[in-house]
Amino acid sequence: MTPPTARSARGPADLVVTGCTVLVHDAQENVGFAEDAAVVVRGGRVEAVTGAAAAAGLPAAERIDARGQVALPGLINCHTHSPMTLLRGLAEDVPIEEWFDDHVWVVESRLTDRDVELGARLACAEMIRAGVTCFADHYFAMDAVASAVAESGLRAQLGQAYFSSQGPEGRERSLDFALRHRGAAGGRITTALAPHAPYTVDEADLAATARLAHEHGLPVHLHAAENRDQTEASLARHGRTPVEVLERTGLLGTDLLLAHGTGILERDLPALARASGRVSVASSPRGYLRFAWPATTPVRALRDLGIPVGLATDGAASNGSLDVWESMALLALVQKQAEGDPRWLTSRQALHHATVQSARAVGLGDEIGGIAPGRRADIVLVDLSGPHTAPVHDLAATLVHSARSADVRTTIVNGRVLMRDRSLLTVDVPSVAAELRERLPALTDRSRGGRVQTYGKDGGRGRDGA
Repeated sequence: MTPPTARSARGPADLVVTGCTVLVHDAQENVGFAEDAAVVVRGGRVEAVTGAAAAAGLPAAERIDARGQVALPGLINCHTHSPMTLLRGLAEDVPIEEWFDDHVWVVESRLTDRDVELGARLACAEMIRAGVTCFADHYFAMDAVASAVAESGLRAQLGQAYFSSQGPEGRERSLDFALRHRGAAGGRITTALAPHAPYTVDEADLAATARLAHEHGLPVHLHAAENRDQTEASLARHGRTPVEVLERTGLLGTDLLLAHGTGILERDLPALARASGRVSVASSPRGYLRFAWPATTPVRALRDLGIPVGLATDGAASNGSLDVWESMALLALVQKQAEGDPRWLTSRQALHHATVQSARAVGLGDEIGGIAPGRRADIVLVDLSGPHTAPVHDLAATLVHSARSADVRTTIVNGRVLMRDRSLLTVDVPSVAAELRERLPALTDRSRGGRVQTYGKDGGRGRDGA
């Protein structure tokens, strides 16, 4: 632990969280816990992690008594579509092709900017209550999502999605958004270029995106090798897997966040090993179970290549929720089954994916993902006093497999309290829900409108752009 520094002479700390057990990382990034500790926050960053007794007399503008609670780095949702809270439960118990073609893309063709903003505000509220402090979003009308992020106080990496069926304008809008909003909301918003996927964006557009990423210093966030069917369709059409398409078009030379990757094959591993960019993968295990996909993200193989795998939920339409806590538990359980090895993935490894690896996945590995001096003060306080978390023999296992997102009591981003004792402070959920109730009947009327795209067994064919 580190004592408060001489900078305390500048006046009271902004916030002191005291009496808690703090999840910390050692020099080798191993997960550990500091008991009866305090976290001192100044200027949106952690100034010190020290003993509760040492912080008892430290002047502070705000104090939180967190006795009996665990302080964790805020969870990070590494791939989602926040406005898709509007479609939660709309298309259930159907295959992925029908889910897209007959339900989701039909409704999305009618979304207005106001619909998108309301869906994003609802998502921000849900994530704050679930202990998520940062998310990577990939959707349309992203100016509206940026507005919701700024209002909520969350941190986000945002990308304006595009299809090749939109023509050059789609790619240009993605770049324009990224440049206009980079560093917005006091630096809480970072941006990315966001081609949808190799099956909806042609190789010329993917290569152009790679060039733009290098020219403007932007990361790229896209879906690729989402499932084995997509990989097989790509092999049939192009003679290359989606990962090999990414290498061919130069995207593996960018800072790339690849969503899902359950269709990554052994033949893809050399291409990923050759990648000169910072490549990461976001895994959303609940959605893969819902769609009965035969494989999951190959976390062990990616780990052996040094590729971070972050936690994600995808959109609420496919996942049912934006609960990254559940994603953490499922990642551990599904990986055990996939590998046939109960020793993999351990609770401490799951916490590493939830913290260090997720932060790296969204390009913020030096800023968030840990509670340590100099890091952004993105912190959640978890109450383990419930019967479902007692007794605690192994704190890591209790956090991963027994605790739930509803046990999060307080959520802090950049040193600002967004939720205290389960009370949301930055999003007016009743007003959002009331307006959504008025707008939903028109959105879900499937007697009119087209599709933003088609999915299909052949890997996707563009239609009238979104």
